[in-house]
Amino acid sequence: MVSVQSHSIVIPSKPTPNPKLFSLCEQIKLHTHAPVLYVYNNKTTSSSSTSTSTFFETLKNSLSQALVIFYPLAGRLSWTKEGGRWEIHCNAKGALLIEAKCEELTNLNELGDFVPTNLVSQLIPNIDYNLPIQDIPLLAVQLTRFQCGGFTLGVALCRATIDGTATMCFVNTWAKLARGEKLNENELPYHDRVLLNSRKLKHSASLNCHPEFHAPPGWLGRDLDDTREVVVATVKLAQEQVYKLKRKVGSCARFQPTSKDISKKKPYSTFEVIVGYLWRCVTKARYTQGNSDQPTRLSTLVNCRNRLKPPLPSGYAGNAAFPTVTPTRSFNDIIRKPLGNVVEDVREALERVTGDYVMSALDYIDREKEMDLLRYNFHYPAKSVCEGPYKRNPNLFVVSWMNFPYKDANFGWGEPTYYGPGYMDSEGKAFVMNDSDGDGLVVAICLEACFMDSFKKLFYDDIDDVFSTSKL
Repeated sequence: MVSVQSHSIVIPSKPTPNPKLFSLCEQIKLHTHAPVLYVYNNKTTSSSSTSTSTFFETLKNSLSQALVIFYPLAGRLSWTKEGGRWEIHCNAKGALLIEAKCEELTNLNELGDFVPTNLVSQLIPNIDYNLPIQDIPLLAVQLTRFQCGGFTLGVALCRATIDGTATMCFVNTWAKLARGEKLNENELPYHDRVLLNSRKLKHSASLNCHPEFHAPPGWLGRDLDDTREVVVATVKLAQEQVYKLKRKVGSCARFQPTSKDISKKKPYSTFEVIVGYLWRCVTKARYTQGNSDQPTRLSTLVNCRNRLKPPLPSGYAGNAAFPTVTPTRSFNDIIRKPLGNVVEDVREALERVTGDYVMSALDYIDREKEMDLLRYNFHYPAKSVCEGPYKRNPNLFVVSWMNFPYKDANFGWGEPTYYGPGYMDSEGKAFVMNDSDGDGLVVAICLEACFMDSFKKLFYDDIDDVFSTSKL
């Protein structure tokens, strides 16, 4: 349905520094690319060949300028001598830029809620991971035009080089250059990775236990069905629902502060409450008679820029998202106990990640010999506890894209009307985002097909129960 018209390599418009950047934080990330989709419905984009050609050239020229400022993204990964670890070689080999069109659909509205599957995945650059790692671009971009005059911008950025916060800075900088505006000094990125490389830092952080790097619990028992189809769906919560859910969870929290320490107990954040609620709904959907003892855990990422002492410099453009996990609980614990208990587990996992904890994590990564195993343990579901291939995943991995300033990605043709993941195929993974209309939150989630209908029903029915009864 989407046909590629051209592809080219865009290099920085000026000579750039050529260091090799190494960060221990980036060793735990995958070398695959995070797919991000921007949608533009603005009618000022004409389908005439003159205007579309000018628009593409504007994108191309401004990208070339942006790569001067974000020069690591024009580089390539390369293996270090130690093996199993990589560094960014800032060799200015450039980014991949693709021009495509979709003629089958006449209107972007036909894509509905942009659930990241099927056609939507074709709006993201296709990366060939069969190539040697040193030949794979760290950045790939695809501009896809639609007959209605709208277009999409699919951005794929290597997870081992940049996180969501830095991605926002890059895309918004690129957009500002496309509009012909100059950057302020405080908008320039900071590329030195030494601040997240414990080998070159002098600190006294003690080595903590780091369960986030341990293998997650596997699914108990055997299942004779070797094939498990996964599907993706989005669910939404209006802002009023979010407020009421937070108030209800606060009144049923596991920890009830006394008058003496009530001023010290801050309210649960929106993310803590939504993630705890999501974990509970997914667990209920996966629950079947007889598997109440099934262990499960929740994983997420923490932006550590301001948790370090001192904080990372403003504009740090590397990957500063560290993993954290909740304690392992049984399905029965998650389902039967108050939701406040689940939310408290999420809070404790997030608050564990202090500056000292990050330094300890860097030491842990530095000592690790099997880097592939460490990456696998956090990013992939565990195999079945019994013999045979992996069948099911009892865990949940949630990523926050809340409060990202995606509407600043205005390339001169209006603000994006949608922003979200380009595709999802990892069972048990979810993204929490602000709704584009400003009313509430959207959750994009990937689950086994056999669980999805039950999950969606529970997600909305349990919300109704929160408001109609006094028990969670």
